[in-house]
Amino acid sequence: MKRIFIAVALILFAVYTLSAQVDRSRRPEPGPAPVIQLGEFDSFELANGLRVIVVENRQVPVVSFQLTLDIDPVFEGDATGFVSMAGSLMREGTTNRTKQEIDEAIDFIGGSLSTFSSGMFASSLTRHKETLLDLMTDILFNPSFPENEMERLINQSKSGLATVRNDAGAMASNVSRAVVYGADHPYGEVTTEESLENITIDMIRQYYKDHFKPNVAYMVIVGDIDATQARELMENHFGQWEPGEVPSRTFPTPQPPQGRRVAFADRSGAVQSVVIVTHPLVLTPGHEDAIKVSVMNSILGGGAFSGRLMQNLREDKGYTYGARSNIGTDPLVSRFTARTEVRNEVTDSTVVQILYEMERMINELVDESSLQLTKNFMTGSFARALESPRTIANFALNIARYDLPEDYYATYLERLNAVTVEDVQQMAAKYLKPDNSIIVVAGNRSEVAETLIPFSATGEVEFFDAFGRPFEEPDLMPAPAGYTAETVIEKYIEARGGRAKLEGIQDMTQVITASTMGMQLQVKAYQKAPNYFLQRMEMGGMTLSQQAFDGEKAVVLSQMGRQEFTEGEEFDQFKLQSVMISELRYEEYGIQKELLGMEVVGGKKAYKIEVTSPAGAVSHEYYCAETGFKIQSVSDMSLSTYSDYREVSGIMVPHKTVQQAGPQTVEMTVDEISINSGLDSSLFVIE
Repeated sequence: MKRIFIAVALILFAVYTLSAQVDRSRRPEPGPAPVIQLGEFDSFELANGLRVIVVENRQVPVVSFQLTLDIDPVFEGDATGFVSMAGSLMREGTTNRTKQEIDEAIDFIGGSLSTFSSGMFASSLTRHKETLLDLMTDILFNPSFPENEMERLINQSKSGLATVRNDAGAMASNVSRAVVYGADHPYGEVTTEESLENITIDMIRQYYKDHFKPNVAYMVIVGDIDATQARELMENHFGQWEPGEVPSRTFPTPQPPQGRRVAFADRSGAVQSVVIVTHPLVLTPGHEDAIKVSVMNSILGGGAFSGRLMQNLREDKGYTYGARSNIGTDPLVSRFTARTEVRNEVTDSTVVQILYEMERMINELVDESSLQLTKNFMTGSFARALESPRTIANFALNIARYDLPEDYYATYLERLNAVTVEDVQQMAAKYLKPDNSIIVVAGNRSEVAETLIPFSATGEVEFFDAFGRPFEEPDLMPAPAGYTAETVIEKYIEARGGRAKLEGIQDMTQVITASTMGMQLQVKAYQKAPNYFLQRMEMGGMTLSQQAFDGEKAVVLSQMGRQEFTEGEEFDQFKLQSVMISELRYEEYGIQKELLGMEVVGGKKAYKIEVTSPAGAVSHEYYCAETGFKIQSVSDMSLSTYSDYREVSGIMVPHKTVQQAGPQTVEMTVDEISINSGLDSSLFVIE
């Protein structure tokens, strides 16, 4: 039996005599640190090399099993994504059970079971532990890796990747990984649609065969169980697991650039930029600098609201809602990252301030009060973490995996409290590289990119696509001779049914099923010429929100309350969006249009038209060269694709629309359409 003892520092206010006045102008001094017994754990090893850690917790009749493989990362190359796919696919069926049977068995015992490329996790009520372990071992020993499920997961992953091109945050994350770690390091690989296409079932099976071995595995058991029971269970269920040789790999250690680099990903039309200042560094788990570095980073921009980046960029400058920094530990290579999101016009100023705060950490001693505040915050965070029994298990696992001293966590607070202002400055000088950083920005290229040139040591901004690959300008093909925006739009009008038919639409009602994030909503949309509009969003028969425009007033009604607009930008947007078929009335509403050329969209040649509203809002509309139909629309807020055009009362109407706004994707399918049903104007008035 092993015990971990933790000293928790409690902040005690100085108490004078009963008649004394408390001096609130002085920061209270930390009191003594009483020793608290945190908990106990047991560990043992099976003959096949499986190492087991047991943390007993009898508070609730639940037990969990976490299997972790201690293996080197895999370089995936042009099939990036197959390693995580292998982990997900393990749960999709065995030689004894189908995916459905596994799901039903887990649901029957009220448990959970997940698989990953580096192991698996399962939990249930204690009385079901035998059943749970039977399922775990069946998945672990007998995965069938069904190809049909692999194809499903690949298609699912592709759908997820489709949102990345419209999500500046995801774009910035991809680019920062690619430029910090490089193309020859597994940490720098980014999954793409192309790499998913290269995944084969043989790759997945080989990964499983090479890496799932007990001699590189840890089993962490937490819950209503003791060491004797755990040993018996492990012997019975995992004792026959055959050990074997597991591949070991080494990779070059990424280095900071010789001078600052600027990497940019274009999110066309964006009004905000995601800004990341980052560089690689080496800081292994348990390193003697780790706690000091953590304190330094917390002062700069860690979890506390008092972090300098937050105070500078949010409280002082008002550039952002939040700004954070992070330095992690990793057995191979880690990195420093400072991240925020700001308006286009202050993107360059934000970079200046981040670099300034990094340099200030290096050049100036922090004050004692800031240091003490940070250490108090970290002490409290550590103490809160101790409330979970799994914390003890993770401590024990880290000690075993990374060969840490047995008392590493027992002396954590002692070492934390010993950090000085000189230590903080030394860590900043050693680990912060403001002059050797990579400035990554995802945002509006036309408004922001040139303002970042002064930060680049070479005087150049490097451009990348949404997945961290060097950006190549798409081949914008010239339109046929004589073609103009008017030509393309007339072709679109004819494809929809002709001008007379479209102008004859007096009203239209659509009932739509919208699917997003696993939920289904019903949308009822009503339009009446020239620009009356009403949209109701419902779930389970309950109205969640309404938007309406009656020609004079826009109203939004939701659970957040009621909003009305009779002028201004929001009013103008409602007015334009409420037009039945806007292409018929571009001139009437002062909308400018320009044919830029032709581009391939979804495998089809399409005319690209730039549309500018009277307020200056720009969108790009794509019309299929073959059919004439509009197939895509890109604005600063969203990307929409249109497909499945069907005839309704002589008019072609798209029955499927996929809209991406940031990380969220909404798929909309038209269930019912009626045209010229005689909608009354009073329908569009929300009282």
